[in-house]
Amino acid sequence: MASPPQPPSAAWEFQLPLCPGDLLRSGGPASPRLLQPAQLPGALAAFGAAFGAQGPRAVLQHFDALSGLRLPLVSSHSNDLPSILDDPGLSSSDRLAYLNALKMNCYVLTRLVEAFEMESFKCDSVELSLGGRNKKGCTKRSGFSWEEERQPLIQLLTELLQLDLRRLWSGLVVEEEFVSLMTGICYRILENPTISHQKHRPTREAVIHLLAVTLMRYDHMLSATLKITQMLQHFEHVAPLFGEAVSLWATEYGMKSIVGEVLREIGQKCPENLARDISGAKGYAVFLTELAEQIPGMVLSNMSVLLHHLDGENYTMRNAILTAMAEILLQVLNGDQLEEAARSTRDQFLDTLQAHVCDVLGHVRSRVLQLFTRIVQRKALPLTRFHTVVCLAVGRLQDKSVMVVKNAVQLLAAFLSNNPFSCKISCSDLAEPLKKEMQKLHEMRDKHRAASALAITPEEEWEAMQPELKATVQQLLHPLQGEEEREVEVEVEDTAQDTAERITQLLRKLNYKAAVCLTQEAMSCFQGIEPFISTSELKDDKEAIILDILKALYTGSCPGSVSLQSNGNTESEDLALEEQVASEMVKQEMLVQYLQDAYNFSVKIIEALNMVSRMMYKNSVSVVQEAIEFFVTVSQFGVPQAVLGVRRMLPLIWSKEPGIREAVLSAYRRLYLSPSGDSERVRAQNQVQSLSLLMVDASLGTIQCLEEIICEFVQKDEIKPSVIQLLWEQFTQKLECSSLERQAAIMLLGMMARGKPEIVGSNLDVLVTVGLDEKVHKDYRFAKEVCNAISKLAGCNKPALGKNQAPFRLPQAHLLFECLSSAVSAGFAQPSTLWLPFMEAAVTLIYQLAEGPEEICAQILKDCSQKTLDGLLDLPEPEASPGSIPGGTSALPTFLLTHLISLVGHVALQQVMYLEGAVSTELRRCRVLREEQEATKRAASSTKKQSNTGNETTMEEDLGLVGASADDTEAELIRNICETELLDEKQLFCTFIPLVLKICNNPLVYSDPALSAAAALALGKFCMISAEFCDAQLRLLFTMLEKSSLPGVRSNLMIVAGDLAIRFPNLIEPWTPHLYARLRDPCHDVRQIAGLVMTHLILKDMVKVKGQVSEMATLLIDPEEEIVRLAQNFFSELSNKGNAIYNLLPDIISRLSDPDCGVAEESFRTIMRHLFSYITKDKQAESLVEKLCQRFRTAKTEHQFRDLSHCLTLLPLSDRGLHKMQENFDCFADKLQDPAVYSCFRATLSRLHRGGTKPETKVLIEELEQKLHACHNCGLDSIEAAGEIPGQKSSKTPVPGPAKRPVAGSQRRQPLRIANREVDSPFVTPPPRMTRYHRNRTVLRKMVREPTQFMVF
Repeated sequence: MASPPQPPSAAWEFQLPLCPGDLLRSGGPASPRLLQPAQLPGALAAFGAAFGAQGPRAVLQHFDALSGLRLPLVSSHSNDLPSILDDPGLSSSDRLAYLNALKMNCYVLTRLVEAFEMESFKCDSVELSLGGRNKKGCTKRSGFSWEEERQPLIQLLTELLQLDLRRLWSGLVVEEEFVSLMTGICYRILENPTISHQKHRPTREAVIHLLAVTLMRYDHMLSATLKITQMLQHFEHVAPLFGEAVSLWATEYGMKSIVGEVLREIGQKCPENLARDISGAKGYAVFLTELAEQIPGMVLSNMSVLLHHLDGENYTMRNAILTAMAEILLQVLNGDQLEEAARSTRDQFLDTLQAHVCDVLGHVRSRVLQLFTRIVQRKALPLTRFHTVVCLAVGRLQDKSVMVVKNAVQLLAAFLSNNPFSCKISCSDLAEPLKKEMQKLHEMRDKHRAASALAITPEEEWEAMQPELKATVQQLLHPLQGEEEREVEVEVEDTAQDTAERITQLLRKLNYKAAVCLTQEAMSCFQGIEPFISTSELKDDKEAIILDILKALYTGSCPGSVSLQSNGNTESEDLALEEQVASEMVKQEMLVQYLQDAYNFSVKIIEALNMVSRMMYKNSVSVVQEAIEFFVTVSQFGVPQAVLGVRRMLPLIWSKEPGIREAVLSAYRRLYLSPSGDSERVRAQNQVQSLSLLMVDASLGTIQCLEEIICEFVQKDEIKPSVIQLLWEQFTQKLECSSLERQAAIMLLGMMARGKPEIVGSNLDVLVTVGLDEKVHKDYRFAKEVCNAISKLAGCNKPALGKNQAPFRLPQAHLLFECLSSAVSAGFAQPSTLWLPFMEAAVTLIYQLAEGPEEICAQILKDCSQKTLDGLLDLPEPEASPGSIPGGTSALPTFLLTHLISLVGHVALQQVMYLEGAVSTELRRCRVLREEQEATKRAASSTKKQSNTGNETTMEEDLGLVGASADDTEAELIRNICETELLDEKQLFCTFIPLVLKICNNPLVYSDPALSAAAALALGKFCMISAEFCDAQLRLLFTMLEKSSLPGVRSNLMIVAGDLAIRFPNLIEPWTPHLYARLRDPCHDVRQIAGLVMTHLILKDMVKVKGQVSEMATLLIDPEEEIVRLAQNFFSELSNKGNAIYNLLPDIISRLSDPDCGVAEESFRTIMRHLFSYITKDKQAESLVEKLCQRFRTAKTEHQFRDLSHCLTLLPLSDRGLHKMQENFDCFADKLQDPAVYSCFRATLSRLHRGGTKPETKVLIEELEQKLHACHNCGLDSIEAAGEIPGQKSSKTPVPGPAKRPVAGSQRRQPLRIANREVDSPFVTPPPRMTRYHRNRTVLRKMVREPTQFMVF
């Protein structure tokens, strides 16, 4: 190796500059000169020659060329330095030269790295903005790719730093500037956001390895800690990178102290500063989370320095620390074998997590619930905490935050899926075993206490007998004069053990005298033999010696005695028995505790069921989906109450949200289409049984929803043929089953036939012969379901779009109609309440499938009428009064009249629907066929010459005028038939109209509720036929609706009125107030039906919505929960119709705050809270502020003032709304003397002030608050005198007196002045607003095209 050239000065040492400008200002021997571009080629050529001769030390003479040019520098320093550092004869000048060369080379190299990184960062930014179009030009220039060269360069520097470079420094300590120079490029590389991409993983690992070398060899700990915290604060993408790096340094490089240093540095950050620095707090939070996931044990050791951030305002830091706790609980503090200190720490962490379930921020509450879900799923939650956490989760179901509610439902589902109790969670199943085992435990405890009380030790027995035994010994040792000698003697052949056993028996028999005498003899015969060796210290005291021997024999404390062995065995047996009893008691206590925990868990789950079931109709799609998933999980664990939730989710199948609809389908697919079983037959039986259970006590709405779901499954071929085959076997009774199972089978078959009508069509004969045979009268409910199943055939063979296929009809002579006619006629004279629904289903089926159904039904009417007349003729002749029905109403069975009127009314309604539906459709189909045939003929015989008439016809056809005119003609034809022919005197219906009218006009004579309801419904159905007949009977109809004492009559007529409002809107419109009046009916069933009818009419725009809609608002405070839900659904749907609620609110407020017919103050506030929740637009709120303020001028009572001011507190006030309030201040200034009004305005301004507003808005708020305070304290006159309210006119509004309030205890409105002012007043028919008999042709055409759907049931 060539000797190094001498540096310019022996004492010179290259100082690493802080910035490139310091090189020019240093003035030292190594100060570079700025080279011109023309000088660069020569300088580089000179450097190349010097590098070939001297190697890396050439930089000492040519540093200026390299420092001015940013080109790649390939250094061989790392190859030469090992031999240099191992040279023991290296002089100080050579060491200094090599040191300067090392610094210069490294400085140039790091400057190049920084330059290329800056260029790369710019290219990445351009790529991001251009969408990758300029990527190729930025990354590669002249065949050079920095991303490819970066990793080898970092590895080269790592190899360099792994050498013992300290020998080049005089103090054997590498200067900090050099280490900072080398690590600076690492941090610069990490600042590039693209370094986190997967393709740059090798570069990341190389950088982490280089930093690890500096930490281990160059004391970079403090600098690294500060740099990491700074970068976490300013660069979001580095948090996961540093989390990975720190965990790697701590585990693989043994640098565990770096974890504590970084966490301590983060812990020292001020929580107030982090609350303002959102980005920095987010970086720290992500870093802590990553670190806790990878090295939770080391984070646990330093957790104490972070806990104070739990009290800070920044929720991301709180979430990060809570997440770290959860990771520690999952990975470190998990299991039953924890030490006492670890168990205490675990409990502290769980307490902290439980406390933050009720955090002030929803983000934190949601995150904690997620963490508990993970803990429960990993089975890391102690059993003692189950009940507490479940209670917390149930409490969060009422949270205002949607995310919190969603995560609470998920947590409860996780508890169910991972519960340690049982696969079946049912209170009823657990209550009886719990009671039985608790009783058993009490009995065991009582026995144990009694045994403990009776157990007496031998020592205690000896103490009790010792006084008497001592007296016996004294008596025998010192006998009195005249006493006899001892009679007990010891035989010589007796052994010591036998003698001891005999003495013990004598003592237990309380024969003390014999025992003492035998002991004396044994002491003389067996001296020195156990157990007759005394342990008493008094050798001369014979009495003490005898007592001592007796005690040893009796208590068993003497070794070698039989008593000792027997007593010892007895004691060991007693001890073992006692331990066994104690062990059994502990087991029993554990069993009771287990059952108690399981019972408590099931109780909380059932409580949660009721709350989650109400969430299924929330606005949040995610919450609804979680609620559905929760009920699926609950159902799988056999909770009986889950069936209610499963049924409650059924109406969601009609949801407009695809996610909710699919969630319902998925839930029923998992619950009912995935049965268990070893064979296909068993699985089919289980599936049929589970589906049949849904039919038990199912309402009509439930059945319709279930039909939609099953139809969807059938259309997707998800129901297997084996299930359908099994249903047919149950229907035909080939398989033994109950009547309910048979009925469920035909219902399910009917539902499936809606998706595939051939299921029923291929077995029509079986349905008729089995379901409609002569045994129909035994089970009309079953026969009705058979009719419903067959009616699904009416939907098959529907003409597709553009096709004119004839509808599916059966001939009149078909066996089906013979069976139906005979069944209806045969059951007419039987007093069965189930005949009416069967009759309606039969008549409907006849009109759906029969050719000429009117002839079949006319014959049925004649037969039934004849039976009624026969019944009258068979009665004895009474004293009939003029005008009475022959036979008398008291003699003729009422059910006959009820059956007859119901039959004729339903036939009339079906006849109208048949004409407007099937007949009109057939007319249109035939017309279209004729037109197609004519068009074909014209096309075949067309010539080149066409007349002008032909051109005009073609033009009309192109415009569609021919079809429209034909539709009007057909509609007019159908209308004329209904108006003039159906109720003509020659028609059959006309025969029954007088009977119906007579029953309706004489409610006192015909007082039977069923007959009155049937007559009212029949009258309404007759009104559906003709507008003329309807107009003539409206007065009677609404009189019955208003004055009838029977809720059934009022309910039926309310439904009829709703149908008439759709069919004849011009006729019903004047009677609209009487429809609203039924919303205050005393019967809750009538109110519910009225609410349902008005909901349909209002949402379909069939009635004008004015201030009377306030009657619907009063249903929000109805005592019946179902009616409240109905009203809530109504306003929810109404809110989707533009600004409907916003437009109606002022009138609703005026009516409900009216002291004469309004509601109580608390009820008013309840209603307003719900209605104002739909006001979400700032413009609407701003306009309402102005309108409400102006309403103060017309308000007359203090009650109205308070109501208006409360409404202002419910509005989401904005800055512009605040300006509106200020502009209208004079409207309510004189009302501020009322404390309630004043407090409402103060609350409104306080809420706006807390929301964080602009400075100018705060000034306006303060000004308004001052005016409010002044008006409240001093009155308006003093404010005007002081001139504080410029431009305000004087107000002479007198202070109102006490408001006239509604009757105490009643929250319902008083009757309408028009509708219910005088109950007995004659009805005055309101004048019609439009011509009665002329309807718009467009409306008629629509009726013909779309058959009217009525709400009659």
